[in-house]
Amino acid sequence: MTGIGYDDIFLTHGVSEHPERPERLRVIMQRLEETGLLDEMLRMPVRAATVEELAALHDPSYVDEVRLLSESGGGDIDLDTRATEGTWDAACAAVGVCIDSARAVYDRDLDNAICLVRPPGHHARPSTGMGFCFFNNVALAAEALIQDGHERVAIIDFDGHHGNGTQEMFYHRGDVLYVSLHQSPLFPGTGTEDEVGVDEGMGLNVNLPVPRYAQDIHYLRAFDELILPLLAAYEPEMILVSAGFDAHFRDTLVQLGLTARGFFLMTVGLLTAARELCDGRLMMALEGGYDLQVGLPESVDATVRALMRKPEADWSPLEPQPHPEQTARVSEVVDAIIATHRERLG
Repeated sequence: MTGIGYDDIFLTHGVSEHPERPERLRVIMQRLEETGLLDEMLRMPVRAATVEELAALHDPSYVDEVRLLSESGGGDIDLDTRATEGTWDAACAAVGVCIDSARAVYDRDLDNAICLVRPPGHHARPSTGMGFCFFNNVALAAEALIQDGHERVAIIDFDGHHGNGTQEMFYHRGDVLYVSLHQSPLFPGTGTEDEVGVDEGMGLNVNLPVPRYAQDIHYLRAFDELILPLLAAYEPEMILVSAGFDAHFRDTLVQLGLTARGFFLMTVGLLTAARELCDGRLMMALEGGYDLQVGLPESVDATVRALMRKPEADWSPLEPQPHPEQTARVSEVVDAIIATHRERLG
């Protein structure tokens, strides 16, 4: 059975004027209810992560800063990242359910899981939040698995923005493979193909910075020719996914051209890899995705359908259709990135 990590506590963080607002989860849950998928999922209990769990990757002084900001009614981490009164409780609950869902999938109590949480996490660095993120949900789930005694965890990040926080946390380590597909140039300005890790992490940090207007065909080529072979070579004990849906063509913050079908097929590929490499152990957690009318609800719907091994649905096609020369130019860039990594990594 597919697990779902969700609770209304995630609605208590933030304000409706912000792109990363509570309505994001409302439209997702409404879609899953309307399609009947929610009734077939197992709701995970949600509990707050402990300070010790947060401090596994975040500086204790920063953890205290987030708590104190929330207790005082809120305040700015940076221009994009504002704590409100509910941020501490929501952020702790997001980490807690991601850790517990990862463990439940690892122990095979669930076939797989998706955590529909906010605030998101992959921009959160050890000593500060940024990019709408406070604590790094997926990274902390990976760290919990490592502390449980597991030796190799893979994180695949297909959010439209580079997960600079996740990269920073594992850049020097050999026990976590981090792979990011993201638009470049774009915030936060990191994630070049030359950022490959150091020390024991050398070769285990892999970035695919794709240009604007990359489409399903480009992402799926990257999966087939690089990401899935990387997973096979690394042989992870579990695959975690930073599932951002802002690469959808309708999104307002990113200029990529994915459709819900693209997210469906990427998830199918990851499920197949998980089944072949780690007994199906796959857990996903929500990152970005800001088009509330089509992009976000359709893409999560497609992802959940893939997790539950259901057939494709009638999702919105890419509009407008890009010019063939534009598609060809993107293909040239993506092919060059794949070739560079394949030559470098053997």
